[in-house]
Amino acid sequence: MLRARRRLSARLQDRNNDENQEFAMNYVPPQSASGFDAGAEDKVLINDWHVVAFTEEVPQNKLVPTTLMGRDLVIWRDKNDQIHVWEDLCLHRGARLSKGFIKDDKVVCPYHGWNYDGTAKCVFMPAAPQDQPMKKAKAIAHHAQDKYGFVWACIGTPANDIPAFPEWDDPSYKKVNCGPYPFRSAYRAVENFIDATHFPFVHAGVNGIIDEPDPIAGYDVTEDENGLASTEVRVTQPYGDPRNIPVTAYYAYKCLRPLVAYFKKRVVISDPARAHLGNDNDRFCTFLTAQPVDETHSIVRICCAMNFTPAPTDEEVRRRQDLVYQQDGDIVDTQRPERIPVDLRYELHHRSDLMGQKYRSWLKNMGVTYGTFGSL
Repeated sequence: MLRARRRLSARLQDRNNDENQEFAMNYVPPQSASGFDAGAEDKVLINDWHVVAFTEEVPQNKLVPTTLMGRDLVIWRDKNDQIHVWEDLCLHRGARLSKGFIKDDKVVCPYHGWNYDGTAKCVFMPAAPQDQPMKKAKAIAHHAQDKYGFVWACIGTPANDIPAFPEWDDPSYKKVNCGPYPFRSAYRAVENFIDATHFPFVHAGVNGIIDEPDPIAGYDVTEDENGLASTEVRVTQPYGDPRNIPVTAYYAYKCLRPLVAYFKKRVVISDPARAHLGNDNDRFCTFLTAQPVDETHSIVRICCAMNFTPAPTDEEVRRRQDLVYQQDGDIVDTQRPERIPVDLRYELHHRSDLMGQKYRSWLKNMGVTYGTFGSL
């Protein structure tokens, strides 16, 4: 009887070993935590860099969950200050890694305690401490970088470098990160950012005067390998920068990537009695990123750079930006359809909307489809 049990046990063990070996050979890990990747066909966005957090939001020993293009991600920083962005998924039983913790510079799954090191490999399974984890027991890691006070991620293969922010390395510019700001369509958030004609109505008393809207004189937009760039757009602003003084502002806009935009604003103080508060070199710049959470929801983060002397405080800068982006979000979130039409036959366009028109055509020509329609 005992001998028969041993033979049966040995056969079962052999069968289990064969099954484990077969599983290890044939196992194909999912490509995302969601199991279905709605953005997989958009190679432009998949292979682009996207901001997914502020650098300061991801200290060591903290797991930060986020979502990019419908994919659940987890962000963490190791003891060498290296940033990591992974799918928020333990391949063992599909639990969210972001619900776990970091121990000895390893991410520990909250369900069965599997340990993943900085290379995303599982290096320890508490239920089988003597076993070497399977080679395929790895978290799904993505490209990640810290730059400009942002955490950037690419969930494909980066086709471009992270866009340049010229003022970042210039010590004469004070830099302040602002946000995050929730928006609906990421593209409509960007288009709003590069549009000056809404200022008197959405930002009355701040960026424009509702009873005296500025006529937007002819300006031009050019395209090159770095994206789109406008010539200067002149507007009058009663509260045009954090100094809370009326200015005449000259905006030069750029679209650097589908969801990264920038402006440099030349600032001239309008009130002669207060002209001494500024000079001809005053500039206020903003670098904007929009994280596409899904096709109709996004998170906007910005970095403001200014060379005023004396410089406004961080609180003064953020107070004004919070007001402006709240006003923007309130109106942009009412726009329909939520997926932006990139075919100019949809919606109406005027010469004063030139930057927005060029932006939509640029998206269409690049082949951006995620969160858009009318691109075929």
